[in-house]
Amino acid sequence: MTTRTLSIDESVHTQRAARVDHLYLVLAGGKPGGGARWSLAGIDTIEVGRSSTGLRAVRRTGATIRLDVADPYMSSNHLRFERDRAHWLAVDAGSRNGILVNGTKHDRAIIGAHDVVEAGRSFFMLRTDELASDAPALELPARPTPGGLVTLDPVLAKAFDELARIATSSVPVLVGGPTGSGKERVAQTIHAASRRRGAFVPVNCGALPPTLVESELFGHKKGAFSGAIADAPGLVVASSGGTLFLDEIGDLPSPAQAALLRVLEEHEVRAVGATAVTNVDLRVVAATHRDLDAMSEAGTFREDLLARLAGFELELPALADRRVDLGAMLAEVAPDATFAAATVRALLAYTWPRNVRELVRVVERAAALAQGGELGVAHLPTEIAGATFTVPAFPAAEPDARRDELVALLEKHQGNVSKVAAELGRVRQQVQRWLKRYGIDPERYR
Repeated sequence: MTTRTLSIDESVHTQRAARVDHLYLVLAGGKPGGGARWSLAGIDTIEVGRSSTGLRAVRRTGATIRLDVADPYMSSNHLRFERDRAHWLAVDAGSRNGILVNGTKHDRAIIGAHDVVEAGRSFFMLRTDELASDAPALELPARPTPGGLVTLDPVLAKAFDELARIATSSVPVLVGGPTGSGKERVAQTIHAASRRRGAFVPVNCGALPPTLVESELFGHKKGAFSGAIADAPGLVVASSGGTLFLDEIGDLPSPAQAALLRVLEEHEVRAVGATAVTNVDLRVVAATHRDLDAMSEAGTFREDLLARLAGFELELPALADRRVDLGAMLAEVAPDATFAAATVRALLAYTWPRNVRELVRVVERAAALAQGGELGVAHLPTEIAGATFTVPAFPAAEPDARRDELVALLEKHQGNVSKVAAELGRVRQQVQRWLKRYGIDPERYR
């Protein structure tokens, strides 16, 4: 994975906590690619505005970050993110066209992990209590390296970095994740990085005819069964010296599981109808959307085969959980396109039940319809063009003495609502109503 570190006075981060808040720039100025992530350790305010030079710039002064974005649709002082005790607020800094949170205009709003903040044609997310990475800031290239694995998510980035080190070994890899999340892309990346000279051989285990699974995988001799009119080496032998990608491994029938286990243990394969074995130089990457641990406990997937396949495990999240990477994904499909704000808003609001595979098809279609022009919502399928955010933003009240008192008491009593109520001389239900009114989550103080 190719990334570039963007320094923001790194000397202040020498004793960084294990968990930090992060600000994400998902997409800037309607242009895909070049997303960024900044650690907010020690930061109380982020000021965001239009860059006067057309280039992104980041400056830190004390507990404040100033972020200038290459977005001509943004005001010079457009947006502020402010830390408010256990919450972050998005505040309109006097912009011409305002800010939107989850598609709705706000002057001030409390920001949660799933909220999308829009200023001009730039889109931000702010997530709290995440894994701290080695670099306080990360900026992705405007044009991703073809075939690379790119993410701003710190947990997934750590997994991708480990995967890059594993790729050059012979350790088998098991990739989990929902259908369409990019499991074959991961397998192809492993093969490309492995420097193995053989072929990348993909096999969809769920599509193999049940009666021919073993002959397809392990080969057969002429006359071994009806229809075997010639010798066939099989897919395992075809992948020797390269990478065998077993997609939907959870669909492999039990007899084939036993035969595959032997191949992995002995590094040799016996074709159906053969008496001699063939040695193979095998590297296996397997993938599944199923819960193989549960299948193993139920007796439908061999536990010893699972142990062999899971040398290194990677779980790919659904696209709906990778919205911080939307800009990077769009850059791979349509790197030169310009996206209307409403288009990006719809893409971020849609739930993507078919994941990355669906996103690629949708953007390719939109780019073809746009014919080099701006990609508007009219170029999207109806169900995506009309997508709305499922959770509206919670408006933040102006400074309020009651709210400040509640926050102070929650901090004092570590989120214990009963103790807060007792100190206030109120019943617990009254305090809960106040907390709901102010959008305060007592769990954040525990």
